[in-house]
Amino acid sequence: MKKEQRKDEDLRIGVFICDCGSNIAGHLDCSSVTDYAATLPGVVYTKENLYTCSESGIHEIQDAIKKHNLNRVVVASCSPRTHFPLFSSSCAQAGMNPYLFEMVNIRDQCSWVHMGQRGIATAKAKDLVRMGVAKSAGLEPQQEIESSLIRKILVIGGGIAGLSAAQALRGMGLEVLLVEQENELGGLLRQLNVLDDGSSAADQVAALAARVCAADGITVRTGATVAAINGYIGNFTATIEHEGQQHEETVGCIVVATGAIPLLEAGLLGHNGTSVITQMELEQRLKQGPLQASRIVMIQCAGSRNEEREYCSRICCATAVKNAMLIKRAMPLANVRILYRDMQMYGDVKEKMLWDARGLGVGFEVYDADKEIQVRDGSVVFHQAVLGETKELPCDLVVLATPLVPRPESATVAGLMRVPTDKNGFFLEAHAKLRPLDFAADGIFVCGSARFPATSVEARTQGIGVAARVAAILFKDKLIKSAIVAQVDETSCVGCMGCLNVCPYEAIKYDSKKRVCVVQEILCKGCGNCAATCPSHSIILRGYRPEQLLAQIRAL
Repeated sequence: MKKEQRKDEDLRIGVFICDCGSNIAGHLDCSSVTDYAATLPGVVYTKENLYTCSESGIHEIQDAIKKHNLNRVVVASCSPRTHFPLFSSSCAQAGMNPYLFEMVNIRDQCSWVHMGQRGIATAKAKDLVRMGVAKSAGLEPQQEIESSLIRKILVIGGGIAGLSAAQALRGMGLEVLLVEQENELGGLLRQLNVLDDGSSAADQVAALAARVCAADGITVRTGATVAAINGYIGNFTATIEHEGQQHEETVGCIVVATGAIPLLEAGLLGHNGTSVITQMELEQRLKQGPLQASRIVMIQCAGSRNEEREYCSRICCATAVKNAMLIKRAMPLANVRILYRDMQMYGDVKEKMLWDARGLGVGFEVYDADKEIQVRDGSVVFHQAVLGETKELPCDLVVLATPLVPRPESATVAGLMRVPTDKNGFFLEAHAKLRPLDFAADGIFVCGSARFPATSVEARTQGIGVAARVAAILFKDKLIKSAIVAQVDETSCVGCMGCLNVCPYEAIKYDSKKRVCVVQEILCKGCGNCAATCPSHSIILRGYRPEQLLAQIRAL
């Protein structure tokens, strides 16, 4: 029935060719492509824009839809990954179903790859536009998928990031369930001496924890763990283990703020917990009172930036400089040396700390990482990279700047939510720059050192940022999802379950009663793996039906 309607439909396709300034027009003849598009079947309107994504360009598309009664729109410009949502939503605002929009990439695939070959780039752009128009003729209107939302958030982890997220979420009127596996809130900050500004870390996090615990609408479960998580964005079901009992909670979003722990490796550079300690152990000694040592050598990058842990922990240099300054201020005659590979004091505040430390008399020595540092009884021997000579520093205390590493249970937590971790075990965000607090899985977010080593300021900022991301979802009346999802034809599906193995989002399940596979539309991301794999061709991806793709190929 639908096919018959499409055949009878009077196609009125509008094609918009974007110059993108000189980005596209500088390398191909956009006017020629525009004239060519006007000759294609079904095309009733064409327009060349200087910038189609600009406000004036969008208005031209919307005006053309209304004035020329367009029922298909094709834009030939840059990457659909960044601009498809803008153009399709603009079509919807003009009254056209957004799924009748098609986009052609003549920037990446023409002007960028054929620079200096104007004729080739122009000819290829015409081919791509012809294919796009052919596909658009077969597009069908779709209805977006809607789902309800539960305005309650599960925060896993009660450190500075988790507490900040919980406080910010509650401040926006949302209900929060905070689960912390330890019996006390605060995370690593409880063990620190002071922060960079000289304030007590424990007092600061304790005050924040007290405000969170006292807030109405925040339920805190310490000594509790998450045993299972099921469901999808807006409707997750979490099983919480607390005091030997399990109970289920339904939440709309999940925030992962499980933090990280300092590396404590037995025997690392002679670590013994007495004369050779870590920066975290030094923090605890400084917290207890005056340091019983006058010659201190701090060694940076101990246990990091090696074959086992290639990453820089980011916060170790600032921690060492802070503690060195504390020692010098308490004991001006103390001899404090920092052995480093390169100091990572990012930001003007920490850069000033480095200069202030030099002013206080803290010594800095750069060592050759290719030559082993020897920690002996009462001295440290290393190769000074600038002078090119081996030096021996007498000392009473050696302090190792070891990196933060993921918590042992991080892999288990990641498995519960089916979210990825990187090669070092930290949770992996969806995109380091564009979506740094999101997971690829919708409705699940990450903040603080669970994502990567962060300072207390960064962890708190990320916690507040996550709250904003969550609120952007849960303040909607309902969840609206793209209709481009897989669809199973139950009449031809043989229930082989091959599609279950290739779905990275676990969006397909097997219906044992009907003996067919079923797509859970709310979980489907429209990747098309199942459609490409199905041996009986029972699965199609909406918007990418075989006849639509074949129309593109035949137009080439």
